[in-house]
Parts: sequence; structure tokens; C-alpha cells
Amino acid sequence: MRIENSFIPVRGVGEATERKLWANGVTHWDEFDGSVVGPTLSDRIESFIDEGRSHLERGDVSVFAEALPASSRWRCYENVSDEACFLDIETTGLDASCSDVTTVSLHRDGETKTFVKDRDLTSDRLERELDESALLVTFNGQRFDVPFLETCFDVDVDLPHVDLMYSCKKLGLDGGLKAIERDLGIDRDMPDISGRDAVRLWREYEAGDDAALETLVEYNRADTVNLEPLMELVVDRLHDQVFAAATADD
Repeated sequence: MRIENSFIPVRGVGEATERKLWANGVTHWDEFDGSVVGPTLSDRIESFIDEGRSHLERGDVSVFAEALPASSRWRCYENVSDEACFLDIETTGLDASCSDVTTVSLHRDGETKTFVKDRDLTSDRLERELDESALLVTFNGQRFDVPFLETCFDVDVDLPHVDLMYSCKKLGLDGGLKAIERDLGIDRDMPDISGRDAVRLWREYEAGDDAALETLVEYNRADTVNLEPLMELVVDRLHDQVFAAATADD
């Protein structure tokens, strides 16, 4: 499902109205002719479509992400999938005001990069990487990863953001990232490591154990890389649940 199939970012259009449009054959912006809704709402939709096309021509999905509920921002993904940045961090604790970010991994267009505290993990580096992306994808990043990065590095993470935790909840998938991966059959190449283990590994590295850092980085990268197949599965399932089901009787 692409942004061009969506109408709920328009003020006054809820899920019921969007389903009504779809059920009447208006499943894409190109098919909208104003006949299904009243004149005031029709004008809003036409303005939204005109402005929306301009945003998409620039590869900018921010206006749509801002207008969509957190659980529906997955709709932005297909338009900018090649420029989506999957991100995960490791920290020394749960409070950004008194804990440090130890590693940050970013996965984009088949390439994974990991930055390490006191080596190459800097505000400038993070800003450059995020500036090259059109969409941020995390799991629980809205409440954890993004506030940590903004607090610890004084960066403004203003990318359109899909937090997969909310998209997964829409599918009835609860629990942490690893539990959801197991439910969906997404494999990992390494043994499961907890957040507590990640803190321990960093402390061991600080004490001189370079192998501990290697394990921590491998764990962080696995969390990050696995966000991509999770995103693909979530998008496919939500497409079937939200869009395909609503248009099946067309």
C-alpha cells in the first residue's frame, strides 16, 4: 500500500470515510472525482492530492507521517523504502539524563553501519546519516531510541518516523522485538542477548575486553538488520488487513 491509496491524512476523513471511498472504487488518488463525498470534503481532498503529489515528487513523506496516527505510518514505507533508515541503539541504562549511548547501528539500502561511543559516535555523524534518509524505522524508538539520541547528542531527529511497535500492536503482535520475530519466523544468526547483557558487555569492554565489544556490536547490528524483514512482513499483513480486505468486494 502506497501513500497514493490513502485519504485519512485529510482533515475530516476518518477510517470509515476512507473505506467508503475505497468501496466505491476510489482506491487511488487518480480515481478521485468528488462524487462519493460532499463538496467541502471533496475540495479538501483535491487540495490534499495536489499538495501531496508535490511532496512525493520531492521524496518527502513528512507531511503524511505527521497527519497519520502512529499505528498507520507504515503506509509511508513503500514510497521511500530504498531511503528508509532502520535504527537501533544500545545504552548503559534506561534514563537518558544519566545514561550513555554505547552503540548505534543504521541499516539503509542493504548497508549496515555501526558507530561506537568514544570512537566514531558523534552528533555530526548521526546528523549526516539521518539527513541522507527519507524515513526512520525503529522498534520502540519513539519512546526510547529517539529521546536518547536527542538528549545525549543534542540532535533534532525530525525524520518521518515509523515505530514498528505500534504497527505490530495493530496486528495483535505484542511483546518485545525478539518475541515478535519468533512469532513471525524471523531468524537470528546469534544467540539471544538481553538489554542487561548489552550493559554488561559494554562494562567488560571498558575493562579491556575487546571481544565483549565485538559481541555487543554484533547484537546491535542484528537488532537493526532484522527491522527490515519485520517492516516488510508488517506492511504486507497490514495491507491485506486494511486495504485488500476493504476493496475485496469492489
